[in-house]
Amino acid sequence: MSASGRTSSAGVPLARRRFLATVAAGAAAVTAAGCARGASTSAQPGTTSLSNDNATWDDGYRKAGLELEKITGYSLRPLSNPSVTSYQQVVQMTLETSKASDLVKWASGYQLKRLARAGGLTDLSRVWQRYADKGWVRGASRGAVSYRGKAFGIPLYESYYVLFYSKPVFKRLGLSEPRTWDELLHCAEVLKRNKITPFLASQVGGWPAIEWFQELVSKVDPLFYQQLVAGKASYTDDPARQAMDIWQDFMRKGWMTAPDFDQARGPGALKEGTVGMFLHGTWQAAGMSAAGMEPGVDYGACILPTVRPSTPKSVIAESGVFVVPSRASSHQAAMANVGAWLDPSVQRVWSDFLQDSSANPRVRAGNPVVAGLQRDIARNRRLPLVRYWEASPPSLIQGNSSDLGGFMAGQTSPATTLRRMQERADSEWAAWKRDEA
Repeated sequence: MSASGRTSSAGVPLARRRFLATVAAGAAAVTAAGCARGASTSAQPGTTSLSNDNATWDDGYRKAGLELEKITGYSLRPLSNPSVTSYQQVVQMTLETSKASDLVKWASGYQLKRLARAGGLTDLSRVWQRYADKGWVRGASRGAVSYRGKAFGIPLYESYYVLFYSKPVFKRLGLSEPRTWDELLHCAEVLKRNKITPFLASQVGGWPAIEWFQELVSKVDPLFYQQLVAGKASYTDDPARQAMDIWQDFMRKGWMTAPDFDQARGPGALKEGTVGMFLHGTWQAAGMSAAGMEPGVDYGACILPTVRPSTPKSVIAESGVFVVPSRASSHQAAMANVGAWLDPSVQRVWSDFLQDSSANPRVRAGNPVVAGLQRDIARNRRLPLVRYWEASPPSLIQGNSSDLGGFMAGQTSPATTLRRMQERADSEWAAWKRDEA
């Protein structure tokens, strides 16, 4: 969004007016009634309505809601919309109306900052502080749920970007989990020699193009990655160029799947042994189970090694959030449930459903592979890095993701791709700062 932060004669900031106008225009054909699989956002005694964009999690919300009900007296009533674009439009349209749900699933980072800037969210700073006092939330993650010093989100889950690998394939070829960059390259060479594609890489859906970019940049220099996503470094700087050169080299060697390979096929490809390693979020552990793969037997997972041994160790972390609309019809119930969401009894049920790690650091994952990753992150004191998708202004990330997809398809060189990304960064950061004024 490039509108300035000046104020109109009606007293409404132009940036916000244009933001809302854009949302309304894009969602003209979307009605609130179509928001959530035929269910209503109206208050229903003993429940809190929960808008979300992932129907496959509805059963998990219900199960966690039964635990919440024991604490707060209110269960969760999930209202899912399978279209991400439609979902976002409806949330933005209804946020400050009586049509708003009690709870809304949203992304953290700049996605949340943009929503908070538009208005209509409840300040959850006190809820966050109560969690912090109990040690039920990581203090380092507060920045990703805050806007202008106030916390507007409570972490929904915590996932890490890791390298899943086929244990039967590795055992058959005499390979071990790669712990250094040289070991990673050795695994790739052996897999390719045995007609197995070493790495899954995809741009299907647009956003997956960010995965190898964020991983390679952060494994070249995690501190540079932090500066880059904060707009304090350039995409044309050496660490980014090194990462893109590595990526291009991997593709030229035939070490990666074609960019039109759908990630939904990832667990099956790993099981069949046609792909050796799959870079993805730990939430994919549920997909592995759905494909009939047993954790620790059929697959393992590790964090991508650093390119140089002296590079600080890091991990890309992703966390969605719950937000509470100010005009939620059951606002008191919603506040009660976000205030109990990170209770260990609730998180045990939720984490087991996801087969992923909990946002509460005191709750260990039930999945042994994910639990092992949690131990690795703690033992090595890995620097947590915000996932690229949420780490910078949304318009910048979306445009850069398209550029990365073009690079994967062989349409642009590393240098051209990075130059375009930096040109967009200059423009979008300037726009974001103008709108903040």
